[in-house]
Amino acid sequence: MSTNPTPGDRPTHGADSEVGRLGTVMLHRPGVELKRLTPRNNDRLLFDGIPWVARAQDEHDAFAAALRDRGVEVLYLMDLLTETLAAEEVRHVAITTALAGLHIGDTMRRWLGPMLSDASPAELATHLTAGIRNDEVRGGFGLVTSLLPDYDFLIDPLPNLLFTRDSSVWIRDHVTITSLAMPARARETQLTELIYTRHPRFAGTPRLHGWDTEHVEGGDVLLLAPGVLAIGVGERTTPAGAEQLAREVFGAGLAHTVLAVPIAQERATMHLDTVCTMVDVDKIVMYPNVADSLTAYAVTRAGGPDADDDLNLHVADAEHFLVAAAKAMGIDTLHQIDTGLDPVTAEREQWDDGNNTLAIAPRVAVAYERNDETNDRLEDAGIEVVRIAGSELGSGRGGPRCMSCPIARAPLG
Repeated sequence: MSTNPTPGDRPTHGADSEVGRLGTVMLHRPGVELKRLTPRNNDRLLFDGIPWVARAQDEHDAFAAALRDRGVEVLYLMDLLTETLAAEEVRHVAITTALAGLHIGDTMRRWLGPMLSDASPAELATHLTAGIRNDEVRGGFGLVTSLLPDYDFLIDPLPNLLFTRDSSVWIRDHVTITSLAMPARARETQLTELIYTRHPRFAGTPRLHGWDTEHVEGGDVLLLAPGVLAIGVGERTTPAGAEQLAREVFGAGLAHTVLAVPIAQERATMHLDTVCTMVDVDKIVMYPNVADSLTAYAVTRAGGPDADDDLNLHVADAEHFLVAAAKAMGIDTLHQIDTGLDPVTAEREQWDDGNNTLAIAPRVAVAYERNDETNDRLEDAGIEVVRIAGSELGSGRGGPRCMSCPIARAPLG
């Protein structure tokens, strides 16, 4: 369960890297929302298959246990959401937002509103995440409920809540509320924003961005080093989103360089962290089939880091990603560890989230056990690999990094 510390003993939140020792992480244990996936809706809800939910839960429990065994505090999104929904004004915002869909209609909206208002915080959290099907309502009868098939959802489930990295990112002591691009995921960040703005644990936390601004997804944001961010720009994060977040972090003094990294707009490379993730202060595991072509545009404040105007940005010419990253990080070389040993194996293991590792300390990373060759290469490079099962968890295209939002990491140095 999550905790509600008093202001005097509230833990320090924040992260300035991808590899500082992990102190606190937010996960979402697979729940009823995954049981709502069917062959009719899994594509629309961004899953490549129908997961075996009980096995996915077992795999996720083992993931959480592996983190706890390393001293990591694990918070669960549903616990935080339920506690947040105890406040009446928060419930009103959550219900109003959930019922804003134009497909519901006024008749059903007028009926669902009071029904959700009467639910307990735990029941409301379940309705908002697992959704409500047309055949589950017992009122509000009108054209909508009469003409929609029984199996259609009035409030869609949120199976991608599993991937907590996407809906928020901590940059130093600020939390970034992201804006998810796909309609199936839009409500996730609305709920995340409620948690960070209204849960007692996060009272007073400074925030960036927001769910209703330009599209930026957490899987595209890598904290390469203190003061250096890489932002993937592709299928999910837009150029405007990357530009806006750059302005915000410069204005708050959280970074001196943002690397905008173009990535292919396709399912296999939906986020930058499907291509590369940090496993040490100077080591990155990377998909070799795109490594040679991956470039970055270094973005800084025009006039330098102390300039008064954060609206004017300087965008450098594109360079090879590893070169631009090393320059920004102030190191000689950012060492690349390849996924797999040959192009075919690399493609298979990249698809199976071989690149999507979660560092829990420098040179210690959690990875799916099935990516044998990538894990062997990590160990050959001096990285301790904590292997976890992911045969069912991976059906939504996400690995250990996707499934975790670091809330507290120890500073580097």
